[in-house]
Amino acid sequence: MTDRIALWLFVLIVLALGLDYWLQDWDGLIFVGAKLGELIEWMAFWR
Repeated sequence: MTDRIALWLFVLIVLALGLDYWLQDWDGLIFVGAKLGELIEWMAFWR
């Protein structure tokens, strides 16, 4: 991954987090975090 790609990826992530905070007051991030926790639990079951 080049520095240019990494910078654009960072900018896109920061923008997405900023929009989530501005429009939904972190609801999207909380939802994704909860689903990630469920996925980790599910994968640990199958291990």
